[in-house]
Amino acid sequence: MDVADRTTGTSHVRDDLAERCQKLFQDFLEEFQVDGEEKYLPEVQELIRPERNTLTVSYQDVESYNAQLSTLIQEEYYRVFPYLCRAVRNFARDRGQVPPTKEFYVSFTDLPTRHKIRELTSQKIGTLLRISAQVVRTHPVHPELVTGTFICLDCQTVIKDVEQQFKYTQPTVCRNPVCQNRARFMLDINKSRYVDFQKVRIQETQAELPRGSIPRSVEIILRAEAVEQAQAGDKCDFTGTLIVVPDVAQLSTPGQRAESSGRQRSGEGYESEGVRGLKALGVRDLTYRLAFLACSVQATNPRFGGKDLDGDDVTAETIKKQMTDQEWQKIYQMSKDKNLYQNIINSMFPTIHGNDEVKRGVLLMLFGGVPKVTIEKTNLRGDINVCIVGDPSTAKSQILKHIEEFSVRAVYTSGKASSAAGLTAAVVRDEESSEFVIEAGALMLADNGVCCIDEFDKMDPKDQVAIHEAMEQQTISITKAGVKASLNARTSILAAANPIGGRYDRTKSLKHNLNMSAPIMSRFDLFFILVDDCNEVTDYAIARRIVDLHSRLGEAVERIYHVDEVQRYITFARQFKPTISKDAQDFIVEQYKHLRERDSSVRGLPGGITVRQLESMIRLSEGMARLYCQDEVQPKHVKEAFRLLNKSIIRVEHPTYSLMKMMRSNKKYGCGCGERRSFQVDDARTIASDLRAEEYRAMEDDVGSKRKKRHCELVSSIQ
Repeated sequence: MDVADRTTGTSHVRDDLAERCQKLFQDFLEEFQVDGEEKYLPEVQELIRPERNTLTVSYQDVESYNAQLSTLIQEEYYRVFPYLCRAVRNFARDRGQVPPTKEFYVSFTDLPTRHKIRELTSQKIGTLLRISAQVVRTHPVHPELVTGTFICLDCQTVIKDVEQQFKYTQPTVCRNPVCQNRARFMLDINKSRYVDFQKVRIQETQAELPRGSIPRSVEIILRAEAVEQAQAGDKCDFTGTLIVVPDVAQLSTPGQRAESSGRQRSGEGYESEGVRGLKALGVRDLTYRLAFLACSVQATNPRFGGKDLDGDDVTAETIKKQMTDQEWQKIYQMSKDKNLYQNIINSMFPTIHGNDEVKRGVLLMLFGGVPKVTIEKTNLRGDINVCIVGDPSTAKSQILKHIEEFSVRAVYTSGKASSAAGLTAAVVRDEESSEFVIEAGALMLADNGVCCIDEFDKMDPKDQVAIHEAMEQQTISITKAGVKASLNARTSILAAANPIGGRYDRTKSLKHNLNMSAPIMSRFDLFFILVDDCNEVTDYAIARRIVDLHSRLGEAVERIYHVDEVQRYITFARQFKPTISKDAQDFIVEQYKHLRERDSSVRGLPGGITVRQLESMIRLSEGMARLYCQDEVQPKHVKEAFRLLNKSIIRVEHPTYSLMKMMRSNKKYGCGCGERRSFQVDDARTIASDLRAEEYRAMEDDVGSKRKKRHCELVSSIQ
């Protein structure tokens, strides 16, 4: 039905389908009830407040109320969206005093199907969709002109409510029949309507990416209350519709400019062809591109590890409410398991044989310590950094891949293929607005998660320096291109490195085996050294395990707890904030003094025992307390943390391997004084732990009487 416009004589098309949808939707808001009460009445009354303007509606409620209405909204979303907003406005005005110029919006949640970025085709334009991806770039919030009021510069006629089509849109012609002005208009800023506007770029996650493909990305347009809901690194669900917008950046690309230059004259006076683009082949201009207009933003996995769990107001009680009774009962059973420490690592790494100490350290890294803020507002990190050093074929990369797949928010990257900007953040120029924006790197994407860096020793030194600040202060500071920012990088770093020369040299200390600087080595809480020894029992067990995996595949994997159960347990346990008891405090101080005393007697260490090792012991102790869901750190937790740290420090700082090798090669070792004794490997470890470095060097370098004297003392001390 056409309605004539008295001003211009033109006619406006009346959309009967959309108006019917508006009436049905308003009836839904008025009549839909839960437990005898109107569900959306309190929320609409909240919209009367000046700062609120968006009503969130569950699509499941609409579907249960009227299936025809839900189908109409899903298939013709972009067409009926303005009418749905009018229904909300009418419903709000019937319930309270609302300013006449205030605009209302509606957002939908709980759509049944979720699409990937690669499934967005032109057939889905205008329909209601839900897509899931990871946010990689966020733009600042700007005011967007929704409807403009223009003044004709020829006859001063005021032209109201000119809708903007994703770019600055002037009236086509003046509404004054006498005036035929088509170009000279002025925008009346005070009488135009604006809304908050933000652009977000999302990208396919690594799990969805086909082999050998470049991750696809799409621009998300957020308006009104949906802005500032997503940060870089979040995995979110966006509900909205696919739209086509003019590609403003395409019109100013270098190829287009070169193509439009046409023919150019050469030096000899002959005409030469300019750069010919796709137009020469009869291809249409690609001046439009797909974008996604989102009405709501939600965490992809709000229950376990999603964005909703990163807030400070989340407690163990809120997570408990989100679980079923069966899930909560399983967590309770796991917390009472006396052998939980070993059972979890067996369930997390069922395909990796041995290396239990490494698995324990990585597990405590997932639980983490408690971050704290001092009175002076200094942040003390709670995340634990672990470095695995070892020979080739010792399952280092396999452990990193397991953690990447297990952790909800983990990023895997390789050292040589990562630059400093790729690890931290890059400042790039936006194609359309030409303003600088921050694009998140690996450490920002892994915020509140784990960043797995393989081939850590292959990184350039300048790239390693870039993550110094992120490993200790847990921030990334950027000062470039007029952008000065401090970004969050609250992530644990799990690094894997190969020794210099490919094999670990047991006669040298760790700092001489690694191509890493002392400052970055001191920032790691735990170092694990994996040496590929030739051992008949171990080799048989590993070979048996690998053959089982290749022959029986899934049947060979035995898990005590399922992966989902372990993820739920870790998420629940991380909400505990254990405090250190008085006995544990005294025990930590005593163990730290013991480490410092030993450090003073052993020279040539990589950085020595510093306060960072003390803080590492505290974080590991808090991780042990979280493992058993306890509110207080007990001495038994400190004992296990000290054992892991001490094992790491002993293997790192004491070059005892040559002594053990000497003892193994000559079990019947005599010193020439008539005393002979059978030395086992355990005896060698016992001697090495109490042996001073000076004594060790004397035994290695000196001959004759000194060697005899030392061995007599060793033998007598053992007896």
